[in-house]
Amino acid sequence: MEKANWSSPVVGFILLGLSGHPRLEKTLFVLILLMYLVILLGNGALILVTILDSHLHTPMYFFLGNLSFLDICYTTSSVPLILDSFLTPRKTISFSGCAVQMFLSFAMAGTECVLLGMMAFDRYVAICNPLRYPVVMSRSVYVPMAVSSWMAGAANSLVQISLAVPLPFCGDNVINHFTCEILAVLKLACADITINVISMGVSNMIFLVVPVLFISVSYIFIIATILRIPSTEGKKKAFSTCSAHLTVVVIFYGTILVMYGKPKSKDPKGEDKEDLSDKLIPLFYGVVTPMLNPIIYSLRNKDVKAAVRNLVAQKSFTQ
Repeated sequence: MEKANWSSPVVGFILLGLSGHPRLEKTLFVLILLMYLVILLGNGALILVTILDSHLHTPMYFFLGNLSFLDICYTTSSVPLILDSFLTPRKTISFSGCAVQMFLSFAMAGTECVLLGMMAFDRYVAICNPLRYPVVMSRSVYVPMAVSSWMAGAANSLVQISLAVPLPFCGDNVINHFTCEILAVLKLACADITINVISMGVSNMIFLVVPVLFISVSYIFIIATILRIPSTEGKKKAFSTCSAHLTVVVIFYGTILVMYGKPKSKDPKGEDKEDLSDKLIPLFYGVVTPMLNPIIYSLRNKDVKAAVRNLVAQKSFTQ
């Protein structure tokens, strides 16, 4: 696919995706579609369970319901576009559609970073200060915490997109990606993007580094408290209450580390270029983590499994 060489302002973008691998596109379409359906069903079921079972009306499961809803929103902001690109010969998207997609995906990613930090604080209070837990994590506290996570993600995304949209795009309009990934879009601007780069750097510090440090410190105190529990059974019970969250955190940030830590290959001129793995890693990051979250919380959480069994039993009884 040839790149455009326009002198007029860009009104849309061409998404390369896997244009050079048509057979792989068909295989990935089926695979990504199945994973997306699992995401919708798994996270939807988890939201339904946390709403319908009164035993799960606690801060931890309120955050979990938010996380499941977030995963649905995050994947829906990009997966339908990706699936369409696998079927469409000329993969185009309007400038406004690109801006909306960037805003939604960036907002959801930022919200999840903050929300995982909030969930770590919830587990810290539950294990390190169990007697104060009902007071510290009252409804008047955990609801604003969740709301602030969504507001922080949306505000950060609004700042980044408001800095990116006014940039002039007057030449190359080909994005070597499946979606309108903000860094890939910024590279196409025919203007100085120093402010954008600085803003993105500050954003990464706030929404990636700070939550990781906060979660790490929380779990240092959590593990230290668990190790002081005299009985082995008590240690297992305490660790089981946070093992699912810890697993999700490791997968979420571990995938980000692999995705951004992988060195890019170089062409003979010494310029960075993307190989197939550079495209597939972000693609699977966007669907694998949201798909695994409900599975992890369902398999490693007795309360969730019990709630599902009760709801199924009630459904069978009414029939």
